[in-house]
Amino acid sequence: MTRYVIIGAGEAGARAALDLKDKGQVTLIGAEPHLPYERPPMSKPEGEDVVLKPICAASAMDHVTYLQGVSATAIDRQDNVVRLSDGTDVAYDKLLLATGSTPRALPCEGGKHALPMRTFEDAKTIFDRAASANRVVVIGAGLIGLELAAVLRTKGVEVTVLEAGPRALGRALSPALADHIVARHQAEGVDLRFDVRISHLTENAVHLTDGVAIEAGVIVAAIGVIPNTQLAEDAGLTCANGIVVGPDLQTKDPSIFAAGDCASLDHPEFGQTRFEAWRVAVEMGAAAAKAMAGEDVTFAPTPWFWSDQYDLGLQMAGFHNPQNRCVTRQAGDAYLEFELDAKGRLVAAAGIATGNTIAKDIKLAERMINARQCPDPDRLADPADPLKKLMRDAVAL
Repeated sequence: MTRYVIIGAGEAGARAALDLKDKGQVTLIGAEPHLPYERPPMSKPEGEDVVLKPICAASAMDHVTYLQGVSATAIDRQDNVVRLSDGTDVAYDKLLLATGSTPRALPCEGGKHALPMRTFEDAKTIFDRAASANRVVVIGAGLIGLELAAVLRTKGVEVTVLEAGPRALGRALSPALADHIVARHQAEGVDLRFDVRISHLTENAVHLTDGVAIEAGVIVAAIGVIPNTQLAEDAGLTCANGIVVGPDLQTKDPSIFAAGDCASLDHPEFGQTRFEAWRVAVEMGAAAAKAMAGEDVTFAPTPWFWSDQYDLGLQMAGFHNPQNRCVTRQAGDAYLEFELDAKGRLVAAAGIATGNTIAKDIKLAERMINARQCPDPDRLADPADPLKKLMRDAVAL
C-alpha cells in the first residue's frame, strides 16, 4: 500500500488528503490544534465570534491519520522519512509539501507590536482586542487589509489604513477599480493614507517618519506573505519565491510534490508563479493528489479571486497587467473591466457591484479567457450586449 504523507493541513493539503484516502495510507501533518479549516471566513465574524469553518466534517477524516498540533522538522530524502517535532518519524513513498505561507513582519523597530492575520488564533486576538480599542491601525491596503477594515468599520471601530504605495490594491487591480473601493471605505469613515513611511511602532502607536504618531489600541500588519520553503530548502529542493514545481506539481525529487501558497508553478502563460488564492489552493490540492497517485497532470489554472467589502462584491479572473488594453462596462452599480493583450485576447476581467451581481459576468469572462478568445472590444463595452452571446461570437487564438 502506497504511503502518502502530506505536510500542511491547510486548503491544499487537506483537499489532497481527502482525495487520496481511498488510494493508500494517508498521513496529514498539521501544526494547528484544529481540524483543517477555511481561512476566508475568519475575516468575516458572525456577531462577536470569529468563524472556524472546517473544510470537512470530522468523519471525513476517518481514513486519514491526522497528526494535529505537530510540525515537520526535516525531510530525509535518502530514507524517505519526515522527522516530526514530537521526536517521531513518518515514512513516505510520496510526499506533498503544502506548507503554506507566513505573514511578512514589519521591518521596523517595534514591528513585533503589529499583529498578523493568518490563523484562527490571529483573527480571534485581533477581533477580541478591537472590541475595546479606541482605534485600529491596519498597515497595508491590500485585499486582506481592506477586508479587515470593512468588517471593523461595520462594527463601529475607528480604523486607519496606512499604505506605503501611492494607492490601494496596487498589484491586484487597476487604479480605476481600486478607486471605487477606496471611495466606499472613505464614505464609511475609514482614514486611508498613502505614501506613508513608518519610523517605528510602540505598543499603542504607529510613529511616522514625518513625526506624526497615530494612537492605536490594536495594530495589524497586512503587508503580504512569504512562502514557507525552509523545510524544502533544507532538503535540497529548488526554491525561488516558493518551492519550484512543474505543471505536474512535482519537485526535482520525483517522490516529492508541492501545492498551495508555498508552491511556485511553471505556468504556460505566466511562467514561474505563486498563486495566493483560495480556489487555486483547492484545485492544486486535488491535482497534486492525482499526480501523486500516478495520473498524468498538467496544472495551469486561471487565477480567480474574490473579496467582500461592506455590501460590495469584488471578483477577478486572470492577473491584472497595466500594459493590457482595458475595456470598461457599466450597468447600474455594476462596474466591470476587461483586459485584452496585444493580440486582442481576453486575459483578465474584474468587477464590483452590490452583493454577487457580477459573479455571472466574471464566470463568462473566465470561460473566454480559458478559450483564448478575442472578443470585440466595442461589444465588451456595451452593457446591452450579453456576454454569453459575445462569447459565442468571439474567435479564439
